[in-house]
Amino acid sequence: MKKSARNKNVSYAKWGYIFILPFFIAFLIFQLIPLVSTVYYSFFEYYRDGLTVVGPRFVGLENYKSLFASDFTKYMGNTVIMWIMGFLPQIVISLLLAAWFTDLRLKIRCKQFFKVVIYMPNLIMASAFSMLFFALFSDNGPVNAFLQSAGIVSSPIRFLSSVIGTRGLIALMNFLMWFGNTTILLMAAVMGINPALFEAAELDGCSARQIFFHVTLPMIRPILVYVLITSMIGGLQMFDVPQILTNATGRPDRSATSILMFLNNHLYSKNYGMAGAISVILFIICAILCIGVYFSLNRDPDNGKKKKKGGNK
Repeated sequence: MKKSARNKNVSYAKWGYIFILPFFIAFLIFQLIPLVSTVYYSFFEYYRDGLTVVGPRFVGLENYKSLFASDFTKYMGNTVIMWIMGFLPQIVISLLLAAWFTDLRLKIRCKQFFKVVIYMPNLIMASAFSMLFFALFSDNGPVNAFLQSAGIVSSPIRFLSSVIGTRGLIALMNFLMWFGNTTILLMAAVMGINPALFEAAELDGCSARQIFFHVTLPMIRPILVYVLITSMIGGLQMFDVPQILTNATGRPDRSATSILMFLNNHLYSKNYGMAGAISVILFIICAILCIGVYFSLNRDPDNGKKKKKGGNK
């Protein structure tokens, strides 16, 4: 009796804290401390001029005023435009592929093979992808050589010398690298829907289009929110593709310069105060957009109807 009473009083909670302790230590060292120091130095004049280090000298909000007086809004606009150009076809094609591969009536064979092929571009490094596209779409590259030999164009198309060409290539690369990952996530979400819902919709006479928009999309809304938020964060942090493709110049006319390329320029010049201000503003924008997307897409329309009915009473 005494042994059983002792066993009941044994607490294993401490082992849980011990196991999660490494995560909190790593988070404190590599995440929280750098975040706090970034916010701290954003209020200081702190940069390197040759061999001379100026600061840190407290300047308040001067870094933020200088930031908005610069081309910050232009670079933010470039980033958003390039992200939208790559995300819209990505989500549309991923939804179509997910619907096709999970439709039992189509009886598609070799699904595992197609899943692997679709996901493979996600394994390629962005730098390698950028170098590949730079070689393919250069003035003397294979794409121009094919177009000229086929008689489609008489002179090489300078893809990287036009705004739409450069932005289009960046969007195409982001689409190719990430649509496979999005497709796999959406396929998993569709496969998690109860098949009885599809059977009931078919018995009610719903078409495939009606089932997709009124059954499939509402049921996979949590995954869609996750995909949108993660893609938005990744899009605002776009750096390696435009950096390598434009040789860190953002040409033409800085139309392909992303906000992280702008941040990298300040880090390269050792202007830590301005770099901190850019990081803080980018963090705030990401937080606002993510919270807005989360609450707008996760809002239950039935709650609003219930509130209206309750108000009328």
